[in-house]
Amino acid sequence: MISMLVILVALIGIIGIGLIWKGAELKRLMAVNTLFREDRIVQNFSNMRGAFLNRDLDIGTGAVSPLPDGTPLEMPAVFAPWAAARHVTSTLVLKNGAIVHQSYHHGTTETDLRVSWSMAKSYLSVLFGVLVDEGAIPSLDTKVIDLVPVLKGGAYNSARIIDVLRMSSGITFNEDYLDKASDINRMGRVLALGKRMDDFAAGLTDTFAKPGDVMQYTSIDTHVLGMVARAATGRDIVDLMSEKVISRLGLEATPYYLTDGAGTAFVLGGLNMTTRDYARFGQMILQRGTWYGQRIVSAEWVCASVTPSANTGPGEFQYGYQWWIPEDATPGKEVMARGIYGQYIYINYEQSVVVVITSADRGFRDDGVIESAVDTCRAIAKATGDENGT
Repeated sequence: MISMLVILVALIGIIGIGLIWKGAELKRLMAVNTLFREDRIVQNFSNMRGAFLNRDLDIGTGAVSPLPDGTPLEMPAVFAPWAAARHVTSTLVLKNGAIVHQSYHHGTTETDLRVSWSMAKSYLSVLFGVLVDEGAIPSLDTKVIDLVPVLKGGAYNSARIIDVLRMSSGITFNEDYLDKASDINRMGRVLALGKRMDDFAAGLTDTFAKPGDVMQYTSIDTHVLGMVARAATGRDIVDLMSEKVISRLGLEATPYYLTDGAGTAFVLGGLNMTTRDYARFGQMILQRGTWYGQRIVSAEWVCASVTPSANTGPGEFQYGYQWWIPEDATPGKEVMARGIYGQYIYINYEQSVVVVITSADRGFRDDGVIESAVDTCRAIAKATGDENGT
């Protein structure tokens, strides 16, 4: 009788744990299903912990790096109506490393940890560059499967690292966020349900082009880059990013990554940090990889990353190593990190300007939206005056 009672109690405990686990899983799935709802999107984008598993990044023990105040900028006339139409939640402008404009909207504040979405890809590019600089990744011509054998026989079987960096892997992947059955949304459900992103990547088998032939934006490529970095170092991305990049920038608030069920960072869009800390990263890129006297990543890597090298079509945005370059930009003069729903880090080398914009723009897929963002950022940069700030 006693043994039966013990077994019964144990079974009840197991069932209870299972229900709790399933309840948390269902809660995350429900949160994902309402993530972009009009009445929730602004709050959600500043509180992503509520929808996904996550891990903090280590900012180190050093002092917060200064972002001094500069002469306040009179924003160009186009900015206010554009920001209202695009549901902008924060804007910060650096001129020569000093803050000349900072504003927060729709109830958000300067302390919000805002989701990067695909701006996170450009962070991984920098980490990748550090690993190349250190020799952990000896050649970008290395085939991905040579480092990540779990991908053998699948869509990445012939792709080189350089192809994946340029979003030119040739794999078939539906990136339509408005199609619930698309690959990108299936991937989101993998994340919400606490499953493994590595398994999802390994399960992709179809290709539409030879690697390197054509650039097609494919977010899972960035996850595969993370798999390469982990395989090359034997470490996970949260630890690597913390040590090699984040802890050296003097951030003011502890950022976090969204993760899958194995604790693997969602490197293609899961970084969350303050607007000012995004600006610090942008300024480091403007300074060709240096930050307050220390070298974060080589100038050679930054220059290669922000130079168009992917095989994009005529009239299309150009692409480097996980960075966007406007189609009419002079190479080496402008570059952008870009995320869905209106997230931007715009860097103008000629004007020595960094513009960070976060948004909750549910119309981000509409015709002309990206182009209008570029035009607005250019107008802001022009309004700051020449390189000396006059």
